[in-house]
Amino acid sequence: MMKKVRLLVALMAFLASGALLAQEYDIVIKGGHVIDAKSGTNGLRDVAIKDGKVARIAASIPGDGATQVVNAKGMLVVPGLIDIHGHNFAGTRENSYLSDGLTAVDPDGYTFRVGVTTIVDCGGPGWKNIHIFKQNIIDPSRTRVLAFMNIVGEGMRGGAWEQDTTDMNAEITAQAALKYKEHVVGFKVAHYARRDWTPIDRAVQAGNIANMPVIIDFGGSMAFAPLRLRELFFERLRPGDIYTHTFAELGGAREPIVDYETRQFKPFVREAQEHGIVFDVGYGGASFDFRQAIPAIKAGFLPNTISTDLHKGSMNAAMKDILNIMSKFLAMGVDLDKVIEMSTWAPAQVINREMLGNLSEGGIADVAILQLREGDFGFWDRNGYKIEGDKRFECQMTIRDGRIVYDLNGIANPVVVSRR
Repeated sequence: MMKKVRLLVALMAFLASGALLAQEYDIVIKGGHVIDAKSGTNGLRDVAIKDGKVARIAASIPGDGATQVVNAKGMLVVPGLIDIHGHNFAGTRENSYLSDGLTAVDPDGYTFRVGVTTIVDCGGPGWKNIHIFKQNIIDPSRTRVLAFMNIVGEGMRGGAWEQDTTDMNAEITAQAALKYKEHVVGFKVAHYARRDWTPIDRAVQAGNIANMPVIIDFGGSMAFAPLRLRELFFERLRPGDIYTHTFAELGGAREPIVDYETRQFKPFVREAQEHGIVFDVGYGGASFDFRQAIPAIKAGFLPNTISTDLHKGSMNAAMKDILNIMSKFLAMGVDLDKVIEMSTWAPAQVINREMLGNLSEGGIADVAILQLREGDFGFWDRNGYKIEGDKRFECQMTIRDGRIVYDLNGIANPVVVSRR
């Protein structure tokens, strides 16, 4: 009897010590500089995570109540980055370009390592293959994958498919978007080469039916005089609609926001932004030029959102990844907190997913921990125009839904990365 009592007392003491009690937090991030545009937080804070949610943000949170402790001293702790212009409908179908084709990239290999927790495929699927995109890309990906559906039923297959106005059915496209509304955030127009407003008008019609925005890749052929930006912004699009490839300079194929000859920023572009048109970077392989970006920024104009236009061509050219683009904006004189906002909270609002892009107690625990490295760095565009910078972003850790999915240098203790 006494032996049983002694065992019971020992067990109770062991339990009281906390050895068998559930930990208060799953992860505590210690000592990092939190930047969160939604709350306006910009300073040293600890962040605690429990059950996939941000449990607490405070000046100091004890780490002894956590399963893992992350040492973020000297690092930036920001919401998981949101890339609203990627191309992730990877596949093997012939003649399919960015719609179940070989040029798109499967997301997980290119997102977590740069702090991206949410990526939006920009026009890859149309109504004819959105179900394939969900089955092959959205469902198996650990990255949160969303989509702008193409107004073309075949999706972004390139060539003649994207010139076929008979395959641009607003009603059918809108109904498919509503069927998959958990994953679809809007509609895309791209690569249309004729001097004709039909694709844009059809996309806006779909947007009105589904109550979703459109994103426009404008123009694409020097065979025709380009349609005018002023008409696009003030007569065709609605507040909340998105103009991507903002800083492209493509000769006569598209009207630029900075005049080719005078190198002056066009004031009506700022008026359009004030009217509610959203301006997205959409860097891409050929859609960013410092000769457009630098004069616009000097004139006080900034894009609303930073995005990559990620695909096999762009990631191996001047674009590389979202952190490289963010670093370029720092080098062009944009404030750090603004660069973070354009990559987190701003895109969350643009795609109407305001549960993302912020660090709020009780909210989704998507976190990027970034190192702002100092040194001598060169940033160049597709034409070889180069600027120098003394800072560059590097991703140290990415947390998706409260789980560590990427840890560059093992800053978590213990070092455990989720494989789910």
